[in-house]
Amino acid sequence: MLPQIKRHILLGLGWLFVILGAIGAVLPLLPTTPFLILALACFSKSSPRFHAMLLNNKWFGPPLRQWEHNHTIRRKVKHKAMGLIIATFGISIWILTGRIGLQIMLVCLCLIVLAFVWRLKEAD
Repeated sequence: MLPQIKRHILLGLGWLFVILGAIGAVLPLLPTTPFLILALACFSKSSPRFHAMLLNNKWFGPPLRQWEHNHTIRRKVKHKAMGLIIATFGISIWILTGRIGLQIMLVCLCLIVLAFVWRLKEAD
């Protein structure tokens, strides 16, 4: 019973991340690749069919196969992600002008996310 529940939860999360990734492909401030990597991880444990579907996708397949093969991303993708993170957090911080506590929290969160992305290995 528990493995079946876990499988359904992972399938649901996988599709949620696919939807967020698709939205990110259209909206410039939402990153696509991280959501699709999360979807790939969920599908790898719950659905070989959907896992293969992502890996064989015409647009998203190559970076996902690269990630799955050697856990690296292209430098261009890494820099684009970092730029989008800075832009998104910058807009959020600007919108919250006058709410110093929230602004400080967003700056800290931004630095943590940037540090995580910075540490990702780049493809040779």
